[in-house]
Amino acid sequence: MSDAKTDSRLLVCAALNQFKQEKQLPGDEIKAESIPLETPPNPEMGDIGMPMFMFAKTFRMAPPVIAQSVVKIINERKIPEGAGSSTIGEFIATGPYVNVKLDKTSVATAIISRIISEGENYGSLNEKGEKPLAGRKVMVEYSSPNTNKPLHLGHMRNDALGESVSRILKKAGADVFKVNIINNRGIHICKSMLAYKLFHEPKGETPETMGMKGDHFVGQCYVEFDKYSKEHPEAQKQAEEMLIKWEQGDNEIRGLWQKMNDWTLKGVQETYERTGVSFDKLYFESETYLKGKDEILKGLEKGIFFKAEDGSVRVDVTEAVGKGKDGEDHEKVLLRKDGTSVYITQDIGTAISRHNDWAFNQMVYVVASEQIFHFKVLFYILKKLGFEWTDKLFHLSYGLVNLPNGRMKSREGTVVDADDLIDSLHNDALAAIKEKGREEDVGNADEVAEKVALAALHYYLLQVNPVKDMIFNPEESLSFNGNTGPYLQYMGARMASILRKAEESGITPSEPSQASGLLTNPAEWELMKVLANLPQVVAKAAEDLDPSTITGYIYEVAKLFSKFYQQCPILAAENENLKKARLLLTKCALTVMKNALPLVLVNYLDRM
Repeated sequence: MSDAKTDSRLLVCAALNQFKQEKQLPGDEIKAESIPLETPPNPEMGDIGMPMFMFAKTFRMAPPVIAQSVVKIINERKIPEGAGSSTIGEFIATGPYVNVKLDKTSVATAIISRIISEGENYGSLNEKGEKPLAGRKVMVEYSSPNTNKPLHLGHMRNDALGESVSRILKKAGADVFKVNIINNRGIHICKSMLAYKLFHEPKGETPETMGMKGDHFVGQCYVEFDKYSKEHPEAQKQAEEMLIKWEQGDNEIRGLWQKMNDWTLKGVQETYERTGVSFDKLYFESETYLKGKDEILKGLEKGIFFKAEDGSVRVDVTEAVGKGKDGEDHEKVLLRKDGTSVYITQDIGTAISRHNDWAFNQMVYVVASEQIFHFKVLFYILKKLGFEWTDKLFHLSYGLVNLPNGRMKSREGTVVDADDLIDSLHNDALAAIKEKGREEDVGNADEVAEKVALAALHYYLLQVNPVKDMIFNPEESLSFNGNTGPYLQYMGARMASILRKAEESGITPSEPSQASGLLTNPAEWELMKVLANLPQVVAKAAEDLDPSTITGYIYEVAKLFSKFYQQCPILAAENENLKKARLLLTKCALTVMKNALPLVLVNYLDRM
């Protein structure tokens, strides 16, 4: 289908330029990529539509007249050789559109042959046989947990986006390096440490003695501090004193800090492994928080930054973020008057260190929308410092995610821990399997329930455009009907079941050249056309850094396969050749599902 679209576009472009030449009109040559491709609302109108509105000014005539002239030139073969194959189908002028009714046999053969020949690589290559992002080195930062609490639902959206975007970029041919900055220092860490010393250390309590994951135990300490501090205001000052001692390198404080950090990180790593999230390198705030100071001092010497009246080093960022609410220019402190670093100073140093570690030509920060201002300032400062790669820095901003009962707060203990949420989804999925009496059919019911739970969670989080706030509804996410991860797993398992039954009966799919002429039902044609789009969908999702492009596509494939399954008997087809042809189409659909599902962190299941 992508080749047919390319040829259609080339032919229309050549016809437009030929028409322009005949009219002796001035201006640059029309480029093929400037012609939009659409899908006509009614299949009877054609398979591809190209509007002529944007050429009305150039030709000084109405779009319908341009469309008629273009079709006439193509049909009369008045275009240069090599401008695209005119045998791909019938070109029709429909109002202001040039529509193409594709030749089903030749196009179907091309689509099916490509899917079968490329197999597990299908989706990675464009129509030229190249990976669209080959040569691009992309570093992706995501997750960024704090070591005073376990991962929660908000982290799950971050992790899902980061991991999914990384997989999509890799599928499109990019070299991807995944990094994670662990926020393991600061006053919030000391609050958990103080609560531990007050309530658990005297009793010799540890995560092991209490039968808890380390991150859950430390998170409980954080909640305990919040409750304690409401009755003991001095607790805040005690935590601040602890942080000062930490920065001074106090052995006792550092030892406790390391022990509690290890507890948290061990627990967080278990959650990463459970959810299929991984990283190529971990950065720790305790090792990076002093970075950047030298760069700021160099910038001060060069006049990029300035020293304010209070002695702090600042930069005017009005150009990047606009004026403040008071109408004044916006200044950002980079070094306090005592010479100490602030948070953005650390980020400046970390960005430079990362590029030195792995010379990326694109860097993606997966961070909540609350930090939009921060990243505008960060990118602006790095550009002022003269780093050319700053133009390739991108903040993948995502909205808040909450449960139907409202916003979550870590310090009050109202956050839904990721592990608890997955456990709940797992239990519900297992109950559904048992209720349907499917334990023996699915194999290991517990393993399947875990994969269904993760599919429910990840797909629900990724089907929404990242910039939007969202409500995560656990019950909806687990539905086996509609736009959900479990439904897509079910459709993949149904395709696998059909192919498995055929194999058991000794029936094999036909060759592409033998099948295409038999697949003439509208439901078959609709499915084939959508299967042909995976390479374009992957390329677009990679460029836009938007997994929802993939989720929407997979759901469309599943719906059209269901329609095909209902309208076109496969194993009960009217003759053997048609049976084999439809099996081949089923095999192609399953290939697409297998290749696309992992991109949005949904495990393929061959039995459900």
